[in-house]
Amino acid sequence: MTTRPRPKVAFFDFTSCEGCQLTVVDLLQDHPELLDAVEIVEFREAMSEKLPLDERYVIAFVEGSCTRQSDEARLKSIRERADLLIALGACADLGGVNAIRNPFPLQEVREYVYGEKADWYETYPARPISAVVKVDAAIPGCPIDRDEFARAVTHLLQGRMPNLPDYPLCIECKSRGTVCMYQRGQACLGPVTRAGCGAVCPAYGYGCEGCRGFVPSPNLESMREVMREAGVSDEEIESRLRIFLTYQMMELEGATS
Repeated sequence: MTTRPRPKVAFFDFTSCEGCQLTVVDLLQDHPELLDAVEIVEFREAMSEKLPLDERYVIAFVEGSCTRQSDEARLKSIRERADLLIALGACADLGGVNAIRNPFPLQEVREYVYGEKADWYETYPARPISAVVKVDAAIPGCPIDRDEFARAVTHLLQGRMPNLPDYPLCIECKSRGTVCMYQRGQACLGPVTRAGCGAVCPAYGYGCEGCRGFVPSPNLESMREVMREAGVSDEEIESRLRIFLTYQMMELEGATS
C-alpha cells in the first residue's frame, strides 16, 4: 500500500513576540492528530531543521509584521514557495502593536528607542504582511485562539478557507451571558471588533482592545460617542483604538502608503 505524503507546513516569524507560535506549540501537545496529518518542515520555536531555500510547502504560517525593507525579499520568497500563505495573529494580520509608532516621525522614534545608536538599526513603518504579498487567509488575535487555529488547519487541509465571523464581539458576550463592560463602568471596543475569540477578555472583566481587527464597515464615530458617554476622554479613545488598529485607522484616514 502506498502511503500518501503528508502536506508540508512551515512557520515563519517577522517582528513579533512569537506568542502566536507558542500558542501553536501548546496546542499541538493536546492535538497530536494535527501532527499526524501534516509534515512540519520549518518551525523555529519547535525545531532546528530548516527547508532548503528552493523547496516548496503547502501552507506557510507567518507571524509578525513587516518592519524593515529587508523583510520584503524574505517575505516574497516565502510567498513564492507556498501554495497558501496564512497571516498568523494580529501583527501579521493588522500590523499590530508594532504599528503604534507609524503616526510619528520615524527618526524621532528611532532616537527615542535607540538613542545615539539610532542609525544602527534598519526600520520603516510597520505593516501587515498583506501590504507586501498576497495573503490567502488570516487567523487573527493576540495571541491567536487555540481552537480557532485547530479549526483553520482542518479547513485548509480539506481545501477550504478559514471562515472568520463578520459580526462584532458583543454577540459573543451576549451568547455567553457576559454583562456588558459599559454597564460595569469600563470601556470596550467590542462593538467594532471582529468576533471569534469567545469574548474572553470581557468574560474576565477586561474591555476588548481590538486585537482581532475591525468588523466590516465599523461605525467608528458611534463607537467614539459611546465611549465619550461612558466618560472616556478623546485622547484615551484614540489611544485605545490604536493599540492594535493603528494601521487600519491610518488606512481609513488615507494616511498609509
